[in-house]
Amino acid sequence: MTTVQEVAGGDAALDAPVWSSLTGAHRALGEVRGRAGRYDPEVSPFAAVAPDAGADGLADLGALVGPGGRAVVAFLGVEPPGGWVVELDRPGVQMVGTHLDGAPDPEALTLGPADVPEMLDLVGRTQPGPFLARTVEFGGYLGFRHRGALVAMAGERLRPPGYTEISAVCTDAAHRHHGLASRLVRAVGATIRSRGETPILHAAATNVGAIGLYESLGFELRRQVDFRLLRAPGS
Repeated sequence: MTTVQEVAGGDAALDAPVWSSLTGAHRALGEVRGRAGRYDPEVSPFAAVAPDAGADGLADLGALVGPGGRAVVAFLGVEPPGGWVVELDRPGVQMVGTHLDGAPDPEALTLGPADVPEMLDLVGRTQPGPFLARTVEFGGYLGFRHRGALVAMAGERLRPPGYTEISAVCTDAAHRHHGLASRLVRAVGATIRSRGETPILHAAATNVGAIGLYESLGFELRRQVDFRLLRAPGS
């Protein structure tokens, strides 16, 4: 497996993808206050502080989420100061689809708000990562159905300048090992390429099977990421 260090890069947009999305393409999906921002809680649990904002950024984030409020933060760069509680800390990786061969798939179906109940059910059974009632508003979701039932899906999430993240890649257990996830990643990637952007994605560092799949599709490991669920000071 390729190591993170071998392909590490210095693109500032990729070093702060949540912040650059919230202050750019996704302004309408969240809120920015001072040196911190977060998505609408029904869209995504992700929040961010400006690069190099340090404790000032976390103070602004605390004001956004409220006393005792929670947010998932990555790429923080500093240890949370006193009063903040790290409730969950999961190591992950960031990957860049430098060599992804995107290809539209005529059998992939466009998914939208009407499909959300089934999408939530599939995510609940497969656990690809956070997917909430309004996550579909990120757009670009495609899926496969078998006998009418949704069995696989993937879509878009973060949009730092020049890039779009492929996310919520999941397949029902009974329909795995048929290449559905690969087809969806390539199809979503084709849409991203058509905008002149580069696909990226994030995965749990322990999910070696998924990382291997993404590498086989042309993604390279760029850097390690810590995903932390933080609780703000207060009751």
